[in-house]
Amino acid sequence: MKMKKRRMLAEWEPQTAVQLTWPHKDTDWAPILPEITAVYEEMAREIRKREPLLVVDDIPHNDTWARDHGFITVEEDGQLVLLDFCFNGWGEKFEAALDNQINRHLYEQGLVKGIYEDHLDFVLEGGSIESDGKDTIFTTSCCLMAPHRNQPLSQQQIEQRLKEYLGAERIVWLHHGSLIGDDTDGHIDTLVRICPDDTLLYTGGDEAHPDLVEMEKELQQLRTLDGRPYRLLKLPLPRPIYDGDDRLPATYANYLVINGAVLVPTYAQPDLDAKALRIIGQAFPDRDIVCIDCRPVIRQHGSLHCCTMQYY
Repeated sequence: MKMKKRRMLAEWEPQTAVQLTWPHKDTDWAPILPEITAVYEEMAREIRKREPLLVVDDIPHNDTWARDHGFITVEEDGQLVLLDFCFNGWGEKFEAALDNQINRHLYEQGLVKGIYEDHLDFVLEGGSIESDGKDTIFTTSCCLMAPHRNQPLSQQQIEQRLKEYLGAERIVWLHHGSLIGDDTDGHIDTLVRICPDDTLLYTGGDEAHPDLVEMEKELQQLRTLDGRPYRLLKLPLPRPIYDGDDRLPATYANYLVINGAVLVPTYAQPDLDAKALRIIGQAFPDRDIVCIDCRPVIRQHGSLHCCTMQYY
C-alpha cells in the first residue's frame, strides 16, 4: 500500500488568502488602537492588491496574533490539510481561550478550505516553525522546550510529533538566538527565515545580543539535506527602540511573503531600513519589496509576520 506523504508548504508558494485578526478595544491594543488600526489598514491594502484578504472581526478573540493561533497548512496527496494546534499565549503568559476557537469557526463557516485536523492537545505556534517546502523544518529549542508548552515531552518526542504532523524528514533545532523584549521565547520568525534556493535570511547580533552571534555560528555549520552549505544573508538589527524603560524586540526578519511581494517591517531608521529592504530583495528578486512602518506593532512585542497567516 502506498504511504501518504505530507509536507508543510513554504511561505513563498502560491497563496489563496492571508488572514488578519483585527484589533479591537478589548485587546491589549486598546491604548494605541488608532495607531495599530492604521498599520493593519496599510497591511490590508497591500495584501488586497495581490490576493484575497480574510479578516477575523466578528469572531470573539483575545488578541490578534494570527500567525500563532491560525491554521498551519500541509499538503497530503494533493489535498490541503488544516492543522489546528493549541495556542496558549506563549506558554500561558497571556489569555488565549477565545483565540483557540477561531479556526473552528472559520472552518465551519466555510471561510477556509481543506481537511480539518484537530491537534488542540499539542501546543505549536506558527511563528515557531519555518518550512523550506521540501522536508526540512527549522525551529528553536528555547521556544519549543520552554515551560508550559508541551511538558513533560522530551525534545526527541516533540521532534517526532513535528515530523508526523508536518511531514518533515528533518527538524533543524537552533540552540541560540533571542531578542530582548521577546515574549515568545525565541520564535524562529524573528530570527531566521528560509527563502528559495536554500537561502537563509537571519538577524545579526550586537553587544546587547551576543546570543545572535552564536546563532550565526550555528547557521554557518548547517548543511542542506543534500550536504551543501546554505546561502546566508545577514539582516541588520534595528537600533534600540524603547517603550518607557522596555527595549522592544524590533527585527527585520519578521517579514511576510505574499503573491508577488514581500511586506517588510520598518522602524523609521532610514539607513538600516533601506539596508534590510535591499538584502531581502536579494533573497526574493522576483517580488516587490514593500515596507510597512511597524513601530506601533512592536509596542506589543510582535511585528508584521506575527499579525498574519497565509492560506493556500
